[in-house]
Amino acid sequence: MSTPADKHATASTETEEEQLAEGTLLSHLVELRQRMVRAVLAVLAVFICLVPFAQQIFTWVSTPLTDVLPEGSTMIVTGIASPFLTPFKTTLFVALFVAMPIVLYQIWRFVAPGLYRREQRFAVPLLISSIVLFYCGVAFAYFVVFRLAFAFFVSVTPDSVANMPEINAYLSFILTIFFAFGVAFEVPIATFMLVWSRLVSIKSLARARAYVFLGAFVIGMFLTPPDIISQTLLAVPIYLLYESGLILCRVLLPEVVRESKEADEQA
Repeated sequence: MSTPADKHATASTETEEEQLAEGTLLSHLVELRQRMVRAVLAVLAVFICLVPFAQQIFTWVSTPLTDVLPEGSTMIVTGIASPFLTPFKTTLFVALFVAMPIVLYQIWRFVAPGLYRREQRFAVPLLISSIVLFYCGVAFAYFVVFRLAFAFFVSVTPDSVANMPEINAYLSFILTIFFAFGVAFEVPIATFMLVWSRLVSIKSLARARAYVFLGAFVIGMFLTPPDIISQTLLAVPIYLLYESGLILCRVLLPEVVRESKEADEQA
């Protein structure tokens, strides 16, 4: 049976081991460079594999729009090099999305030595969850938001106007939406981190529901096109994900929640 002295000795040994993992500024810079190089090489490797399919990838990415365009309408180009460059840029961003787990893993490997073991036990599931949620946000944008938003845009096009989107403008638009929804789906992780780090109590976050609901629509107004459909399709998931983050905190952080309640009662 272990005694308090043994536990203290074990804790001291763990602290010493963690201190031994510390390095100099130069060693951290070298490690950062290595991680960045590996991340870039991963994206480059995926990009090289996808380059032969650049035209097919752009066709797949533009399907939500081309499916709802009026009969006889097509996308157009206004730049001389756009027919060549735009599919390649699209492929590069697709390669970045595909290689995102490797990129985040390299970031994790750089940050992990600075975390305590108990923090690492939480960090790994959070890393995996953030990757999954980011992909869920991108998939939601592609399969739901684009279908509804583009159908709405086409339906309100005046009869005297030919709806023929430019491919560079389309690429910029979808990248903005992908990024907005990918980040928005990280709300549960952000909520969990705020409570876990004890920066904000879960009671305070629960009281802020009305402000979060309003803020979600404000964020939707800035990150999406000026139409109520896109704004609502971003705002509603943000609020629901915020609520799911509160539930996640109550399930996984019962001690922190209890400490927060005791502090509120004493105040």
